[in-house]
Amino acid sequence: MKESQWKRFFQFHAEDYDENCFTRNTEFEIEFIEDELDLKRGDLVLDVGCGTGRHSVGLAEKGYSVTGIDLSEQMLQKARIKADRKNLNIDFIQADARDFKLNKTFSHAICLCEGAFGLLEITEDPLEHGVSILKNINNALKPGGKLLLTVLNGLRKIREYSDEDVQENRFDPLNIQTIEKLEYLDEQNQMNYVTIKEKGYTAVEMKLLFKLSGFKAVSFWGGTAGAWNRKRLKLDEMEIMVKAEKI
Repeated sequence: MKESQWKRFFQFHAEDYDENCFTRNTEFEIEFIEDELDLKRGDLVLDVGCGTGRHSVGLAEKGYSVTGIDLSEQMLQKARIKADRKNLNIDFIQADARDFKLNKTFSHAICLCEGAFGLLEITEDPLEHGVSILKNINNALKPGGKLLLTVLNGLRKIREYSDEDVQENRFDPLNIQTIEKLEYLDEQNQMNYVTIKEKGYTAVEMKLLFKLSGFKAVSFWGGTAGAWNRKRLKLDEMEIMVKAEKI
């Protein structure tokens, strides 16, 4: 099987991931998650696409039992270091959000800041991608469990790109997907590249994906990282936040 382009991307991005501007409002985001999921001390929380563990660690500090999964072992190594420094017992597991299986069920789940959802391989079908992730999360939840999810706002993507981008194969308007070739220095200090595909979504698409995956969509908001709110989605909002409940 061909190596995942996203796995390779995060392998070389893990070192500086926490320098991204969207990682700077974690304390507020933890409080937001607690409120929206109505978390109780001792609840089991699944963090899908946990990355370097900023939400996992923040939730564990509040007394919740957290399991984080991520495709990238390099990102998880960073997460484990954070947890160890704070003497927190968090299960960090290397797994693909599309086909993971865990030996316990969870009260609630989060999948935030493009940790997994919308990060497609070049030949991957976008519908199968979304349904696979949501069904796996659904299977991991207890009845009535809630999911807090952010996805890239497809309306913004459409407004950002032009017909030239379509002709140059940088943007696919049918599936609201961007295709980007990124350079990086590999282990031998040689210049290499990955080709990554990222999908934006509309609220209508998300309602369908939830319906196909055993969820009921409860709320839609603007959900730009670092500025989460419960306000009506704007056209140029970076992300859409959705709260859903397992049926």
